[in-house]
Amino acid sequence: MDLITVAIEKPEEINFVFGQTHFIKTVEDIHEALVSTVPGIRFGLAFCEASGKCLVRWSGTDPEMIELARKNAQKIGAGHSFIVFLGPGFFPVNILNTLKMVPEVCRIFCATANPVEVILAETDLGRGVMGVVDGSSPKGIEGEEDIKWRKDLLRKIGYKM
Repeated sequence: MDLITVAIEKPEEINFVFGQTHFIKTVEDIHEALVSTVPGIRFGLAFCEASGKCLVRWSGTDPEMIELARKNAQKIGAGHSFIVFLGPGFFPVNILNTLKMVPEVCRIFCATANPVEVILAETDLGRGVMGVVDGSSPKGIEGEEDIKWRKDLLRKIGYKM
């Protein structure tokens, strides 16, 4: 067994959700769940099929996000993993509970706009996701100015009053 990492390639501001699922029906079910939850959502979705033809299955509403999803899913290459890239202005917080409720979804590894590396185990059978490195390590403890910045940011982007 070899441990490898695969860096997610994406524009800095783009958010994505990476997870594990268990059935080919996932592509249609996630697509339907997202468009029903956030009308007008722009996204791309890719799923790594783990049996049969073992294809990267895909769907979405935004050609650029679809291409990001297909490219990154193929690089990751871990059976039954999926990745959803959200178009600008769309955020994981608005879809996470919906994704978790899709019956085929087993786990969410991350939901972020941060740089991410996926840690994979590679065996003769294929690849499996061991986890992710999501962003950077903390550089200290927030102070009063940092608390004010955090609270102001949440209000500026509309998540707090």
